[in-house]
Amino acid sequence: MTDKKPDIRSRWYGRRRGKKLRPTRQALIDTLLPQLRLTPDPDGAFLDLKAAFPGPVTVVWLEVGFGAGEHLAEQARRNPDIGFIGCEPFINGIAALLSRVDEDGLSNVRLYDEDARLLLPALPDAAIDKAFVLFSDPWPKKKHHRRRFISRPILDELARVMADGAELLLASDHMGYVSGILEILAAHGDFSWTARSKKDWTMPPPDWVQTRYEQKALEQDIKPVYLRFTRRPRSS
Repeated sequence: MTDKKPDIRSRWYGRRRGKKLRPTRQALIDTLLPQLRLTPDPDGAFLDLKAAFPGPVTVVWLEVGFGAGEHLAEQARRNPDIGFIGCEPFINGIAALLSRVDEDGLSNVRLYDEDARLLLPALPDAAIDKAFVLFSDPWPKKKHHRRRFISRPILDELARVMADGAELLLASDHMGYVSGILEILAAHGDFSWTARSKKDWTMPPPDWVQTRYEQKALEQDIKPVYLRFTRRPRSS
């Protein structure tokens, strides 16, 4: 048993549910989700990520707010030796991902169907090799900026759970949000921006999987920004 982790307060402002689920998707919520769900220890012990997956995985990747799950499912399909943790409170998005997991027989996906802020304290130190925060809600009004996922406390927790050299990938089509998170990340000593030229943030990474939010932005002639940071090595 470990000492209890720091509290990251969470108050969910988005929708939990959309249209009524089709019977087949509701059945996946009732039967498959309980098999894949990660449940933090109420006493504060770290999750055993090695035991969370049925087979051995080389590393673990984390996606916060996976939407309909198209990115997470395709990455999991391409990388069967990597364990994937997806966080998403929106039940319709969870059902969409479960449908992909079921159809493709993906055994390397585990889910947390609540706010990711509540899961981070349960993850062990240096356990995550890559983290994605893609097209999260920009909360554009200034009075709502505190609702944004990226904040100093969250970066502190991400820095703790990410391995040295691990990659943090963020994408957004809202430039006000991009400016805000860049300011926070630039002030955080544990992350380094990898960009060396304009194409490094205007072009997606080579192994990119397009999301439906990204596609919608491109159809409206809005060009997203792709930010890649690495977790600096811990000091000895």
